[in-house]
Amino acid sequence: MALFLFTKAIIEGKPIDVYNHGKMKRDFTYVDDIVEGIVRLIPHSPKPNPDWNGDLPDPASSFAPYKIYNIGNNQPVELMKFIETIEHHIGLEAKKNFMEIQMGDVPATYADVDDLMNDVGFKPNTSIRDGIGEFIKWYREFYKV
Repeated sequence: MALFLFTKAIIEGKPIDVYNHGKMKRDFTYVDDIVEGIVRLIPHSPKPNPDWNGDLPDPASSFAPYKIYNIGNNQPVELMKFIETIEHHIGLEAKKNFMEIQMGDVPATYADVDDLMNDVGFKPNTSIRDGIGEFIKWYREFYKV
């Protein structure tokens, strides 16, 4: 969502709010990588764990047939690098409104994709530069800007 909001604001010459002075790190994932992960998971329906015990629950399994996967790039990127990459692809510099970190926010997050790798042999791998480049190309074409 940040990519869309930042792109729109930069193209329109509007300022963007940059929390924690751009020192946040996030795991931005290109949508095609998310789709690829889901497609690879479809034929691998999870199986219930028949040994699961409610008195000693294992949070990684269940009696019910489900499994939760992280599908992320597994490479956190600093927010300022993210913004600089958008600026590069658009060819404009963002008007930045630097702000303090929001209460309750965390300085860094990233996806642990070990289960995805182990179960279906896939790890998202589109670089931030390539993913943003493809998005900007789509945005300009779709919105005719």
